[in-house]
Amino acid sequence: MMQTASHEDSVIEGSAGKGFQLRFPAGIAGVAIQALLILLLAVAIFGPLLNLLLWAVAEVWYFPHKLPVTYGTKYWEQVFSPTSDAFSSLMTSVIIALTTVFVCLLVSVPAGYALARRSMPVRALVMLLFLMPQAFPNLAVYMNIARLFYELGLNGTIAGVVLVHAVHGLVFSVWITVAAFSGVDEDLEKAARNLGASPLRTFFTITLPQALPGILAASIFVFLESLDEFTGTFFVGAPDVITLPMLLYNASMEGNYQIASITALILLVPSILFMLVVEKFMRPEMLARIGK
Repeated sequence: MMQTASHEDSVIEGSAGKGFQLRFPAGIAGVAIQALLILLLAVAIFGPLLNLLLWAVAEVWYFPHKLPVTYGTKYWEQVFSPTSDAFSSLMTSVIIALTTVFVCLLVSVPAGYALARRSMPVRALVMLLFLMPQAFPNLAVYMNIARLFYELGLNGTIAGVVLVHAVHGLVFSVWITVAAFSGVDEDLEKAARNLGASPLRTFFTITLPQALPGILAASIFVFLESLDEFTGTFFVGAPDVITLPMLLYNASMEGNYQIASITALILLVPSILFMLVVEKFMRPEMLARIGK
């Protein structure tokens, strides 16, 4: 006779409607298993970050020592020195990222408004075209862009790097901007027009303020994408345009793990801060409209 599993046993149940449900043992054993899983997840997430932090403050660290032999901030002083390559690379990265955001918004705001507010017979095709840069391997795309830019004289220039970054940035900016404008209340626009407001004034006083949180979120995504971009910058900008990701790569290849770790932490900080801002402005109802 088959015995029913007790409440204390671990059971994985599946059904067509509910999927799979994992039940942990009750009591101390269940708490221990859950704590172990949480610990393993924390190690997987924060383990690499902890190693990064150790290398950032290590002045001397060699095998077979498990921890740094000497701690200090010597390499931090080198990175933030006004004459260091890291400081100039950071400034170059920020300038390129801000310019890329500006270029993407010049395209995505009018395009997002048109795609969201106007009936277009090829709307789905246009939306798909903005996804095409993600459909092919980046390496092959950037190699061909580098050859084309060399003929146009854009290789080794900030303008060339910005154009490459904007190609990928438009994927985020257009799709998110379309979702932002799709969430605008059309009744408010109609009311403003009925009260005598011109189309331009209606856009800047009614439509744009409502879509602004989504546009801000798109700008942040583009900024972070540009700030972390390495491959496109390597093929189009090197050796004249050196950004922070390229400096990180060079430091890693030279075995200077302290400089590489500090550079990685510098790139990590704006990503965390901006993601908190995005989480505030990206409303669920706006996310639901992406792609519609």
